Amino acid sequence: MSTPADLRTSSDHSRSGPKPPNRRERRRAETRERLVHCALRLFSERGFTATTIEDITNAADVGKGTFFNYFPSKEHVLASFAQLQMGKVQKFVRQAVQSRQPAERVLYELAVAVTVEYDRCPTLLQNSLLAFFSGESTRRLMADSFDKGRVSLAELMGERQHRGEIRDDFAPTELALQYQRALFGTMVMWSLAPTRPLSECLKEMSAVLWSGMRANKTNPGND
Repeated sequence: MSTPADLRTSSDHSRSGPKPPNRRERRRAETRERLVHCALRLFSERGFTATTIEDITNAADVGKGTFFNYFPSKEHVLASFAQLQMGKVQKFVRQAVQSRQPAERVLYELAVAVTVEYDRCPTLLQNSLLAFFSGESTRRLMADSFDKGRVSLAELMGERQHRGEIRDDFAPTELALQYQRALFGTMVMWSLAPTRPLSECLKEMSAVLWSGMRANKTNPGND
């Protein structure tokens, strides 16, 4: 592993890995993040429809024109948030592929990790759905995020099949799709009547899903 000294004396800095973002890039990332966070807070407090772009920029303390440097519309703010959630999936899967935790526990922890913001604020999910289905462009962005997340999930499913934890009579991509369907359906139904923590609902969902995914499960059809 390279040390700071190794990096300083290296004649080819390009081989030391990607360069850290410069000041301008950091500021852009910070501004974008601030816009997203302020928008999500306002969507939760006022509702998606009632929140204007000017409301968002005022809360973020930036000019209205700055908003359009990052997002074509307020719908795209939520689409960006969905992409961040899928980024969580990809990061989690990279770590989980190497983890020795049981697959059942890993799949539950993944569900909790990608829904923690919604668990704290049910109206955020309701407003997110409203925005995602408000136009063709946001629907495509949402679908693309799910597609990318499914690729990562399939990698995890395949690895756990190789370990003998998950049944291998279904393709990893099919298992990943069913996991997404179960997770998304649980989130939506919970948001309609959030009388208890989402994490509890996810635990129940994971237990039922796992009963059908685990390896060596007796199939009555083969008796």
